[in-house]
Amino acid sequence: MGLLQDKVVLVNGGSQGVGAGVVRAALREGARVVFTGRRADAGEEFAKETGAVFVRADLADPAEARSSVEQVVALCGRIDCLVNAAGLTSRGSLLDTTPELFDAHIAINLRAPFFAMQAAVRNMVDRGAPGTIVNIITSSAHGGQPFLAPYVAAKAGLMGLTRNAAHAHRWDRIRINGLNIGWTDTEGEDAIQRAFHGAGDDWREKAAEAVPMGRLGQVDEIADFAVFLLSDRSGVVTGSVIDWDQIVFGGLD
Repeated sequence: MGLLQDKVVLVNGGSQGVGAGVVRAALREGARVVFTGRRADAGEEFAKETGAVFVRADLADPAEARSSVEQVVALCGRIDCLVNAAGLTSRGSLLDTTPELFDAHIAINLRAPFFAMQAAVRNMVDRGAPGTIVNIITSSAHGGQPFLAPYVAAKAGLMGLTRNAAHAHRWDRIRINGLNIGWTDTEGEDAIQRAFHGAGDDWREKAAEAVPMGRLGQVDEIADFAVFLLSDRSGVVTGSVIDWDQIVFGGLD
């Protein structure tokens, strides 16, 4: 029996990066998995590869964020677990961020999880059934780099929302937790490093030299922990936002 045997799991933002890792891990642990993404070609290809079900959604639209859950319920009869893994990481500082860039970060990194959670929790409450939610956040929510101002603003909001929703629905036996992931080796990070930081093909090697453990965070490891939080093996834990990073926050040299 897998950790998520016969559970119905929705991974929003599941066609690449950490979300794709969670899709693979949840399938391995026996779940029925539906995932969303904006690009139909990438989503359909990944669905064919894994056996998960792809639903195209532009999560920047609150109606589509809610609909992602509603489509899972229509397909599977219920939703047991939700992972909010979609994220926008485009750069902007306090001084150069436009209202359009700020709004884009709020739409994907905060508003989309809010309305997906709203729909998922409503289904769980209406059925009188327990459930679990994991929000993929960021260790930068503690403050972050100057070039991540709108990203930090949105993700810090998601960190607070995670705790608020967990508290609100603890008596419904709906457990809601978050992962503050650090610098992670993903396709999206590769694109960001090249587009915004002028990185070359050796950026991973240089990054590894700059961090204590000699390597960046790995998608499969994060995905395994997300699945653990979704499963009954994480026990009664709710309202926790766990720092998954090699930086010790508050530590000083």
